[in-house]
Amino acid sequence: MDMREKESKYILHTYKRLPIEVDSADGVYIYSKDGRKFLDFFGGIAVNALGYNNPRVNAAIMDQVKRYMHVSNLFYIDSQIDLAETICNLSGYSKLFLANSGAEAIEAAIKISRKWGSAQEKSGLIALSNSFHGRTMGALSLTDRPKYRNGFGPFLPDVDHVEFNDRSELKAKITAATAAVFVEFVQGEGGVNVLSDDFVEELFALKRKYGFLVAADEIQAGIYRTGKLFSFEHYGVHPDLVTVAKPLGGGLPLGGVLVDATVENVLGYGMHGTTFGGNPVACAAGLATLRELTEKRIDLHVAKVGGYLKLRLLDLQKEFPDFISEVRGLGLMIGVECRTECSEIVSDLMSRGVLANCTNGNVIRLLPPLIIQEEHADMLISELREVIEDRVKIATR
Repeated sequence: MDMREKESKYILHTYKRLPIEVDSADGVYIYSKDGRKFLDFFGGIAVNALGYNNPRVNAAIMDQVKRYMHVSNLFYIDSQIDLAETICNLSGYSKLFLANSGAEAIEAAIKISRKWGSAQEKSGLIALSNSFHGRTMGALSLTDRPKYRNGFGPFLPDVDHVEFNDRSELKAKITAATAAVFVEFVQGEGGVNVLSDDFVEELFALKRKYGFLVAADEIQAGIYRTGKLFSFEHYGVHPDLVTVAKPLGGGLPLGGVLVDATVENVLGYGMHGTTFGGNPVACAAGLATLRELTEKRIDLHVAKVGGYLKLRLLDLQKEFPDFISEVRGLGLMIGVECRTECSEIVSDLMSRGVLANCTNGNVIRLLPPLIIQEEHADMLISELREVIEDRVKIATR
C-alpha cells in the first residue's frame, strides 16, 4: 500500500487531506516527495510563525531533548518557567497556565471564568456568532457554527451567542449573571472578520457596568500575527484572560491562558491540571520562538509586509470587482472574500505552487509565516491574478 492507502485504512477520516506527501520544509516553502515546491500561505494554520527549520528553534529543541523530555508538572521545569516569565513580561499579564492546545486553553479559561463567577452567582457565558473556539465540548459550546456543532449536543448550560458586531444584541443579552464574554477580536475560521471599534467600546462599557470577565481568544490572531503581540492591542483594551496556542510552541503542541490580577488566584492546587501541558521540549521551542520574534522586531515587519500584501490584494479587487467582494484583516491575517465558493480557487493556486486555505465557504484565508517578504506577496498576487483571469474566461465563454 502507498501512503494514501495506509492513511485511508488506519486513520479516522476526520481530515480532507491535500494531495501532497510532504518530504521536507524550509523557510517559507514546503517540498513534496514527488519533487514539487510550494510557497506556503497556510503557515500550518497560523502555527509556523518563523516558517520551517528555524535554526534557533531547532537548537533549543535538541538541547532540551538531550536534558529531558518529560518529568511531570510536579517538578520545577526551567524552560516552562522561563517561557512564562518572558510572555508575562511581554504582555503585562500576571500569570500563565500552560496546556497542550488551543482547545485546552479555552477549557481552562471556561473553568476559571465559572469558578470566579461562582462566588458572585455569575455563570453565564457569551460568545459571538460565527465564532470558532475549538472542538472539545466546552469549546464547542462557545463555538457558534453548525458545521462543527451538529450532532454533538447537548452543550454546556448558560451559554449564549451574540451576533458579531451587533451592539444592541450585546446590550440585550448581558446581565448581572454574566460571568464572561469570549471574543475573537479577529475571527479566523469564521472568515477573518474584524470586530468594530464601536462593538469593543460597548463591550468594555458593559464590563464596567456589570463586572463580568472578558476572555480574548488569541489562539490564531496572537503572537504578532496581526502586527501586535495580541490583536486586542489594536483597540487599546485589556481583557482579563487571554488564550494562546498555535505559534506559541514554535511548531510543537503548546497552549496556555494568560490571566491578570483579577483572576490569578481563582484556581488553587489540584483544581485544574494536565499531564503533558507545558512539556519541557515544547516550552524550550516556545521560548526560542518568542525571543526570535521579539529580538527581530517581527511586529514591525508584519505591519510592513502585511500592509503591502493587503494593498496589492485591494488593487486586485479593483481589477476584478465581480470576483472579489472584500479584502479584510490585520497584519498577516488576511481574508479575501470571493463572490463564489473558493475551494477550487485554492486548488488552482496549489497546482501553481502556492498554498492557501479556503474557510467559511468563500473566503481565501492567508496565514503565511511571519517571515515572508514582499517578493513572496508578489508571487501570490501574480498566481492569484492568473487563476482569476482563467476563471473569468471560463465564465464568459
